[in-house]
Amino acid sequence: MKQESDENTLKDDMGRKGEEIARFYLIDKGFSILDLNWHHGHKEIDIVAKQGNEIVVVEVKTRAENYAEEPWEAVTSSKIRNIVEVAEAWLKVNKVDLETRFDVVSILLKKDGTHTVEHFEGAFIPPVN
Repeated sequence: MKQESDENTLKDDMGRKGEEIARFYLIDKGFSILDLNWHHGHKEIDIVAKQGNEIVVVEVKTRAENYAEEPWEAVTSSKIRNIVEVAEAWLKVNKVDLETRFDVVSILLKKDGTHTVEHFEGAFIPPVN
């Protein structure tokens, strides 16, 4: 159990580091950050930002460079449905009626302490039910 707990702590730390990198990246690109880690039930949006007259819901995925898949590959169809559901709740709670875009920021943490950032604007379109 202890090893699993340690792995979860490392994963959480990596996720927080990735979200911090993504936040500063977006600010540098001129985004205004409106919310971080916003919850609706047990589901969450990593970052809600504004760019121009558009709300940008950002999913951040972070991996170490030795991981088998690219970080963005972890954004599955079920994850997309959850993000869209929480985004709709955020828009309603905050009484926001603006165009909404869904981005993915993919962070790769390198062994030498550096990182790479890939920003996929309009990474997905909400599915129609």
